[in-house]
Amino acid sequence: MNIYDIIGPVMVGPSSSHTAGAVRIGLLSRKLMDENIIKADIFLHGSFYATGKGHGTDLALVAGLLGMKEDDDRIPSSFHIAEELELQYSFSGIILRDVHPNSALLKLTGISGKYMEIIGSSLGGGRIMINQIDGLNVNFSGNYPTLIVHNIDEPGHIADVTAMLSHKSINIAQMQLYRDGRGGNAVMVIECDQEVPYESVKWLEKVEGVVKVSYLSLLD
Repeated sequence: MNIYDIIGPVMVGPSSSHTAGAVRIGLLSRKLMDENIIKADIFLHGSFYATGKGHGTDLALVAGLLGMKEDDDRIPSSFHIAEELELQYSFSGIILRDVHPNSALLKLTGISGKYMEIIGSSLGGGRIMINQIDGLNVNFSGNYPTLIVHNIDEPGHIADVTAMLSHKSINIAQMQLYRDGRGGNAVMVIECDQEVPYESVKWLEKVEGVVKVSYLSLLD
């Protein structure tokens, strides 16, 4: 346990779970999109829906999608800033299965037309979990540079990715594997001790059998 776990994050807002955590969900979602977002349909689950408006959860999520961090004093003005930057957003309620009560589903469209669906949960104290990307489980905290590789479930893909990381002297902190069925869709979630070079991410996108690559960088 560290001091951050005890006193929580430096933040703008009344609640570490409903405000700081919501900002972080939005910010990590923006980083995963890796481009400016022009449309965000946001669905609030559980306590986020029931009490989020009073805690500024809606403002916080939009602020994160705009690139703001938890301590940004512009968070209360995020709706106004979004309108100036022509970010269209909407909020609805939703019931999600097997997630924390403080959760949101974000359906995002980027400036290039790129589309992504992300489910994120706020665990308290500013800590979050990204639970799903495009319907597949991922379950990572966002505390490490994280490589997410969607691929066809067939031999060789894990070796391709781990060999690339080894070649770039990147150590794997944690690795998770998911699939929806033998020979179906699969995903690798690899949390790393070092940043993955941009050109390596782009190389992975071109590997046969790889459907999609997302990367969470911790660099500003």
